[in-house]
Amino acid sequence: MTADGSVVLDGGLPPRRDRRTAVSVERASASEQADRQRAAWMAAAQAGDRRAYERVLADSVALVRAVARRHGVSTDALDDVVQETLITIHRVRHTYDPTRSYDAWLSAIAGRRAIDSLRSHGRHERRELHDELALEQHPDRDDASADAERRQQARRLREAIAQLPPGQREAVEQLGLREQSLAEASAQTGRNAGALKVNLHRALKALRGRLHGEP
Repeated sequence: MTADGSVVLDGGLPPRRDRRTAVSVERASASEQADRQRAAWMAAAQAGDRRAYERVLADSVALVRAVARRHGVSTDALDDVVQETLITIHRVRHTYDPTRSYDAWLSAIAGRRAIDSLRSHGRHERRELHDELALEQHPDRDDASADAERRQQARRLREAIAQLPPGQREAVEQLGLREQSLAEASAQTGRNAGALKVNLHRALKALRGRLHGEP
């Protein structure tokens, strides 16, 4: 306790909340500093500095992997996303504006490559199917008739799936309902991954048409 009657905690250190705030500020500052460093390296690379270019690419890998993970890319596909992102950076490096955030520019590119990876692995189609299932099976909870409507829509969805051609129905069941990977579904059905993806795409289009009247 001080002479004026106030209490000093932790030997005069600021309260715990203030320390946490200070740590957050320090981390944000470090992140901004790293971003500025990468921006400087890329600017130098644009001017022909090969060593700076190698540094910025090497320093970008961790950020690319983090962006890919946030998009849901599986561990075994991360390296592919990193490689495709670095290739894209090399192709469009002249478009980078050194007055802007390098990390934001890189994250936008990495995000697009991550989405490409998800699509190539059939995740995008499966997510569309999951969205269909969620839409049909989980209407507004505040609706007094939600339970009856949910049962009706679930029945409509089952009937629509049952009316699909065998190949399309098989793709929906394996990739959508059972949430198998393309490799797993291929091994289970004996169909190659390309055929499964085509069948799933056609099935989703047919289901949207039957359930929502979309062309």
